[in-house]
Amino acid sequence: MSTSLKTRSPWVLRTGGGRISGRATPRAVVVCLVLALAAAAVSVVALATGEFHLSISEVLAALAGQGQGLAPTVVLQWRLPRVLMALLFGAALGISGGIFQSLTRNPLGSPDIIGFNSGAYTGALVVMLLAGGNYLQVAFGALAGGLATAMAVYLLAYRRGSHGFRLIIVGIGISAMLASVNHWIILKADLEAAMSAAVWGAGTLNGISWTQAAPAIVAVPLLIAAALFYSPRMRMLEMGDDAARALGVRAEPVRLVLLVLGVALTAAVTAAAGPIAFVALAAPQLARRLTGGAGIALVPAAFMGALVLAASDLAAQRLFSPVQLPVGVVTVCTGGLYLVWLLAREARKS
Repeated sequence: MSTSLKTRSPWVLRTGGGRISGRATPRAVVVCLVLALAAAAVSVVALATGEFHLSISEVLAALAGQGQGLAPTVVLQWRLPRVLMALLFGAALGISGGIFQSLTRNPLGSPDIIGFNSGAYTGALVVMLLAGGNYLQVAFGALAGGLATAMAVYLLAYRRGSHGFRLIIVGIGISAMLASVNHWIILKADLEAAMSAAVWGAGTLNGISWTQAAPAIVAVPLLIAAALFYSPRMRMLEMGDDAARALGVRAEPVRLVLLVLGVALTAAVTAAAGPIAFVALAAPQLARRLTGGAGIALVPAAFMGALVLAASDLAAQRLFSPVQLPVGVVTVCTGGLYLVWLLAREARKS
């Protein structure tokens, strides 16, 4: 007798002598495979289309190191850094959003809403416009701004433990304050620098090169690996602090580590591409609905985030070609509709 994918027993994976473990249902595995294939298809289309059009076979040959003529340069040097960063940053934002939605136990708990995007943007703007820093200094500024904002939100929301609702309310307030600071910094800057910062502040992958991508290629996978390592403990925290402590999880230290990892993922994306909104908000919830899980799973959220950002960036490049929009414009338009639906759904539930 056949059994549906949703109701089959989960698969359990243990490595490292049992210190690292994970659970996955067959349905979740199938969803991840479908999302990965969809993201790969979008990526190939992005590599093939543009002012210099290539066939799919030419793209695949160039990726395999067998391309001829101008195709290898177009694919490997001009387009591949952008496509790879869209996938990597989308996965980072999906995991970051999943962490914060799990910690707050609220679908509105994402870096966009809580204000960590704004804090990372403030740190990057201070270094970029006021200190005249280079790319690596801007990256450290974004990380410092995001972490400082996270610590402020965490401490202001802390009262015998940190609770999701207080984190969201305090984060919204600090986000509004930081938005005013960001506008003031841009208004005080030189016109050319202010225009560049404003475009970057919309969230853009336009013109990204291997030089700009290299730090993110190193840092983001390490942060993703660390987040996945803490994922089982994150799922235990969803059962409540008392239950987590009974299972041997130190609730507040683990929560703090997850908070730092989520902010670091957001800051890494902000440093390279600016604050890209709504991917972190939508990807974990869309993945959860597809997998049918009761809680937030970081791996499906990563695949969904990669697909959402890669598809959004392809739309940003091609909708008004030859004009290329910042990808943040597309994610804000689509994410705004998702946020309205989510708020209406939460209102009906309450």
